[in-house]
Amino acid sequence: MKYAKKDAKAYARAHMKGIWAAALTPFTDTLAIDEDGFRQNIRHWLDDLKIDGLFIAGKQGEFFSMSIEERKRNFELAVEASAGRGQTIMSCSDQNMDVVIDLAKHAQKVGADYIVVHAPILHFFKEQDETLYEYYRTIAETVDIGIALWSHPDSGYLMSPQLCNRLADIENVVAIKYSVPRPMYAELTRLAGDRILVSTASEEEWLDNILELGWQLYLCSSPPYLIQTANDRRMREYTDLAFRGEAEKARTLRDSLNPAREALRGTRPSEKPHAHQKYWQELLGQVGGRVRAPMLELTEAEKAATRAAFEACGLGKAPLAKAG
Repeated sequence: MKYAKKDAKAYARAHMKGIWAAALTPFTDTLAIDEDGFRQNIRHWLDDLKIDGLFIAGKQGEFFSMSIEERKRNFELAVEASAGRGQTIMSCSDQNMDVVIDLAKHAQKVGADYIVVHAPILHFFKEQDETLYEYYRTIAETVDIGIALWSHPDSGYLMSPQLCNRLADIENVVAIKYSVPRPMYAELTRLAGDRILVSTASEEEWLDNILELGWQLYLCSSPPYLIQTANDRRMREYTDLAFRGEAEKARTLRDSLNPAREALRGTRPSEKPHAHQKYWQELLGQVGGRVRAPMLELTEAEKAATRAAFEACGLGKAPLAKAG
């Protein structure tokens, strides 16, 4: 590790900045992890798109369809491919806390910068605060690596700003991916922004969160590599403008991406988010690949509609992104 446990919060505040992206995992036609394709994507994302860090093996990455060993291998591939290029945060989320801890220890061992653990589904619970406090405290006690909390609706509840404020006092809790309504994450920023980095997955809210809430970290989803190319880095550019305080220029550039956002969102079949994003990657010259069962692949008609929207949205007018 690059820091001691006692320095985790300070290290994260100094280094966990800018645009991070949640990686999709490419699978081959035989549904094996496409290791070469994954490396190629990572190099493109970090070198060509100037993304600062990558969120590995999360929901976008289909962690739920991978074995524990495959998840560990994903960590290793990401550390290897990002070395000297950018930072990594490994999703160790699982319903089994022993698996979470096993993955966390592996992430720390192989050289990840941070880990992220989402709030688990708690069957039959009417309240959950004390259980969640003990859950995160126990995980944090077993490792030295910096931990990001993660609360999202898929858990069946949302962690309150007040609970997250308590969790922010844990020595190596350094950040939160807080996928909640804006009033909740604004309140948590007020309560705990001096101890943890607060962020949310919405790219469309990112600029306002820099300008109005003083955020330094986008943690994160897939737009950083789906609405940018090697020759069109408007998200990178509007982010840097905002960090420099050039708000109006940043807003103009942010808004210019609306056609790309609308094309990406408007053609995505309700049951096929991963397959759709992977096909969009292919249109950008990245490695998309297959999805694993039970998830569904796009039909030819869905591909045609997506391709037409892509070609009309402005991104397709730039030369295809370099891969590698």
